[in-house]
Amino acid sequence: MHALGQLMGEVLREQGGEELLALVEQDRQTAIRWREGVAGAAEALAVRVRGRPPRMARELLRAFSAWFQLANVAEKVHRIRRRREYFQQDGDRPQPGGVEDALAELKSADLSLKDVLELLGQLSIEPVLLAHPMESTRRTTLRRQQRMAALLLERSNAALAPHERRSLLERIRAEVSADWQTEEHPRDRLTVADEREHAIFYLTEILYRIIPAFYQEIAAALGKLYGVSPETLELPTIVRFGSWVGGDMESSSDVHAKTIRETIARAQQTIIHNYYQDCQQLAQVLSQSERRVGVSAAVVRRIEEYRTLLPGAPGIAPSRHDRMPYRVLLGQIAERLHATNEGRASGYRQPAQFRADIDLIAQSLIANRGVHAGYFSARRLLWRIDTFGFHLATLDLRAHTSVHHAVLAQGLDDPQWCERSPSERHTRLIEVLERDTGPTGPFDALGKRTLAVFDAILQSRHRYGADAIGLYVVAGATGPDDLLAPLVLARWAEAYNKSSGEVALDVAPQFDGVATLERCGTIMRELLEDSVYKRHLEARGRLQTVLVGYSESSQESGIVASRFAAYRAQRNLSEALRKDHREHVLFYSRGGSIPRGGGRIDVLLRAAPAESVSGVLRFTEQGESISQSYGLRPNAMRTLERALSTLALATLAVKRGVAVRESAALAECAGLVAGHSAQAWRSLVFEGSQFSDFFRAVTPIDVIEGMQIGSSQLARPDQHDLQAVRPASWVYAWSQSRHMIPGWYGAGSGLQFAKAERGLLLLRRCYRGWPFFRSLIDDIETMLARVDLSIAAQYERLASAELRHYGVTVREEFERTSALVLEIKECAALLDTEQTLQRSIALRNPYVDPMHFMQVDLLERWRASGRQNRELFEALQASVSGIARGLQTTG
Repeated sequence: MHALGQLMGEVLREQGGEELLALVEQDRQTAIRWREGVAGAAEALAVRVRGRPPRMARELLRAFSAWFQLANVAEKVHRIRRRREYFQQDGDRPQPGGVEDALAELKSADLSLKDVLELLGQLSIEPVLLAHPMESTRRTTLRRQQRMAALLLERSNAALAPHERRSLLERIRAEVSADWQTEEHPRDRLTVADEREHAIFYLTEILYRIIPAFYQEIAAALGKLYGVSPETLELPTIVRFGSWVGGDMESSSDVHAKTIRETIARAQQTIIHNYYQDCQQLAQVLSQSERRVGVSAAVVRRIEEYRTLLPGAPGIAPSRHDRMPYRVLLGQIAERLHATNEGRASGYRQPAQFRADIDLIAQSLIANRGVHAGYFSARRLLWRIDTFGFHLATLDLRAHTSVHHAVLAQGLDDPQWCERSPSERHTRLIEVLERDTGPTGPFDALGKRTLAVFDAILQSRHRYGADAIGLYVVAGATGPDDLLAPLVLARWAEAYNKSSGEVALDVAPQFDGVATLERCGTIMRELLEDSVYKRHLEARGRLQTVLVGYSESSQESGIVASRFAAYRAQRNLSEALRKDHREHVLFYSRGGSIPRGGGRIDVLLRAAPAESVSGVLRFTEQGESISQSYGLRPNAMRTLERALSTLALATLAVKRGVAVRESAALAECAGLVAGHSAQAWRSLVFEGSQFSDFFRAVTPIDVIEGMQIGSSQLARPDQHDLQAVRPASWVYAWSQSRHMIPGWYGAGSGLQFAKAERGLLLLRRCYRGWPFFRSLIDDIETMLARVDLSIAAQYERLASAELRHYGVTVREEFERTSALVLEIKECAALLDTEQTLQRSIALRNPYVDPMHFMQVDLLERWRASGRQNRELFEALQASVSGIARGLQTTG
């Protein structure tokens, strides 16, 4: 990091001049003195930043932000280096949490190779990418980060000559300099198309590249453990990808039938282009001549078939390739892909046809001494086809139940529909579905737009395949009527299977609020008692998927009550669905940050109740979790490895009845903590009439709401006060001021009550013996470590005197929570068991502190101007982005 720090200084001197570099260094040194406890350093830093011209403030903020851009890449690279060093030092031992480690555990559990392959066939890992309302990283920047990471990795090679190391450092400097000269945020608000391209970047430039290596690692590990040839193994498809980008109508009013069609078309265009390039590259590898080696009769027959089907194809493979059959066939395949992209009749109708062609080549290579002469390249393409099909990532759609009922009120010609009781609506909807009653009232623009979505679903599946469109997620579901509503609308839109008559829709409720999470098992039982809905499920031949959310419940009741409600919901849903003999999938609907359920997915799975483990791991990825988990290819590999390891072992443990289950005493103790933490949370946030004023004074929420970065709505237009603030904005704002209250507040009160009622020893038993409770306490500790009440005090100066008592309450709860977490973990300081993170926070603070002080000063001046000064707002926008980059959280 020292060399990178020097490099950053040289870039700032060249790009911004000596004055900028001097100001940055003086701010940093003042912040260091403050952190070291030097008297008067805080006042000195505040004086330094006060009244800076907006343009100068923006340049300084960009300077600190640029340092974090480089530091964040370096930290990701460091994780890669640590993994490589592990293998270099102990190459015979598999890395804990890796593929070989997990498969070795399965073998030690007396599973034969056949048993392991059967178990793997029951597993499915399904990350689903979401757009983030505050995420605006350009693809140019994302690609630059890839190049910087590659250069940093190359530079860590100890065998490099001095001039080679200098050359690499110069190339890194070039990337950093170009990044400095690039505008951080687009001038205009991001569109759905922009967000779509952001998701496509991760899918095609990261995940598409690593999928073959993931399966190769599994095959190699099985070969090593069971003494078989890896190339003889037929591995099941374990990983699939999904997306809400371009299908999430609940978050963005810009999503509608047209964007859904455009998103699916763009996804197919992208994946077919990648396949086309792969075929071209594979043709370069497979130069075998029929004079030198045999080729299967099936390959020869397919070439002749394509001479008729694709009369123009011979031009793709030059005449000199006539005696290179693989190249000829791959040229024909490439032409057929091109026809598919253009929608011509000679194109592939489904990915299975494309796969069959590539498999012909793979089998011919195996049969003709080609295992080490190109087979693995063909096998890599087959794994990609199995994973990405012609759809790249399955698009889920999401809409809020209130929209459905508003449209139903029009179609049923019932203005009182939305005010009717859920049971009344339930009965009427069953009647409409059983009698196939059409609409009797006219539709306005909202109604027509909503019905058009269902038509788009049917058309997209017909044109792009069944996997193009996935779930239809119903947000805000609180009863069975909410899940029947879209079925009625789909029928009115004639989006049904003409042969069976059943609606072509896979409805999935999203349960998020605490009260709804507590009732969701009952809701699903009631729904599954309906013969109409049962018939629908059977006709679809699909599993029932239910989304368990974390964001809304966390905002309304705090992190402890939210996590405990989600845990109980998973158990209750599993019991309800299995009682109906219904196979199901629980879908973890989480945000990018810890308060919204974010974090490592393997930790989340280990914390789930054993009954909920079904072999399918479907989860959303958003914001910083995408960047941290999938930002670099080796890190993305590690993410998939951990997910596979945890899922395989958890599924086996459930099947054998040896999964860890908490005792009644532990569950009761956690219930006490959750209940009293929720009381403390609601007492602070909702019972105090002025807390909303405190929140708006001490956080930059007004800046965040005005940034208009993504296409998602940052506030709920139909709500007021705190209810109007969406969870991502809520968490983002509190992180900027370093209060971080969504990640820990209320936990101390809950733990204190449980300690008084049940004793410290029981809380320690909960932590040591129950993965759910351990994960919860560890996450709270991480959030507590990121809190900085000295920084928070600077923001609290922005609040009027009558509001500052809230700051006192927050401090008391912070001290209480920290003390109890340390007592339960038997540690002396926060993050003593996670010293890498502890050091990272300490090292980052002197670079983040000046940005905080500048943000406070800029907020005060901007608000004094009536929030009209554009230059101050642009500087504030730079401060929000810089602090987020420094803290690695966007909410």
